[in-house]
Amino acid sequence: MDDRIIISIGRQYGSGGREIGKKLAEIFNIDFYDKELITLEAKESGFSEEILKENDENHNGSFLYSLVMGTYTGGDNLPLNHKLFLAQFDTIKKLASEKSCVIIGRCADYALEYNPNCVKVFIHADLDSRIKRAIDVYGESPDKVEEVIKKTDKKRESYYNFYTGKKWGQMQNYDITINSAFSGIDGAVKAIADLVRVKMNK
Repeated sequence: MDDRIIISIGRQYGSGGREIGKKLAEIFNIDFYDKELITLEAKESGFSEEILKENDENHNGSFLYSLVMGTYTGGDNLPLNHKLFLAQFDTIKKLASEKSCVIIGRCADYALEYNPNCVKVFIHADLDSRIKRAIDVYGESPDKVEEVIKKTDKKRESYYNFYTGKKWGQMQNYDITINSAFSGIDGAVKAIADLVRVKMNK
């Protein structure tokens, strides 16, 4: 293990995962990637940013179904969404091999499963706390906020489970899971930062 720091953060919508990630990036003076990963992926893969944005943490169709039905032959015949996932997977692995960074979502914990420099985090919170944050911080409509939260989480869960074969949010997939409603944003940042420092000193 070298001195690079990689922090991957999975998160429920409204749990403050992005804010926590940005604060960690500031503490360790490292780069932060959320939507920024799309721009990098476009440069690396040749896919347009528009296509990547449309398919960001979203899957269409079933890779397993195509295998069962015999319609998958590999190579250039992969469905577009699978090509996009593989491009994202490669971009994340290349990024983590070159620099210290914080990466939000996008199955980064899976892509970096065997990277000894990566601390894998999942942020969650109770629904009421996430509703409040989504309204106060993200500007969601009070009338639709619960529906938005549930749809966003469902999309993230479906994407993660589909491509990794694991269960989104399951503690075995992460080095630490934190209830941000209990710890607060700064408390979550401190707990993760402390764990990173422990890992760095091993």
